[in-house]
Amino acid sequence: MEDSINSCLKDADLKTARAWALKENIRKLWDYKCSHWAWHHWKRWFFWATHSRLEPVRKAAYTLKNHLYGIMNYFKHRITNGAAEGINSRIATLLKTACGFRNKARLRIAILFHFGGLEMYPVTH
Repeated sequence: MEDSINSCLKDADLKTARAWALKENIRKLWDYKCSHWAWHHWKRWFFWATHSRLEPVRKAAYTLKNHLYGIMNYFKHRITNGAAEGINSRIATLLKTACGFRNKARLRIAILFHFGGLEMYPVTH
């Protein structure tokens, strides 16, 4: 069903439909187990995106092409940097709520306090 929707959208003349179909199609890249087949999917998608006459999509396609080495490494190692990005996001939120720190030592203490996973309750016997 999804493939028939994508093919109908691919043939549609609406810019939003083409952009949505391209977005949905690149998501299928992560379903591949073999880097060889992922590479073939990428080549087909890149050609479609760069010939879509949608400038934001073309820009995104070339950005992904510039990072293609790292993207293809996912199929070799199956590791992402999502956990590190999540920690960085939480640290950025901490910085915003604190309105800055005087020095790096205080920032380090705040990071360890909030995200160090320490048990702060006293031990009762």
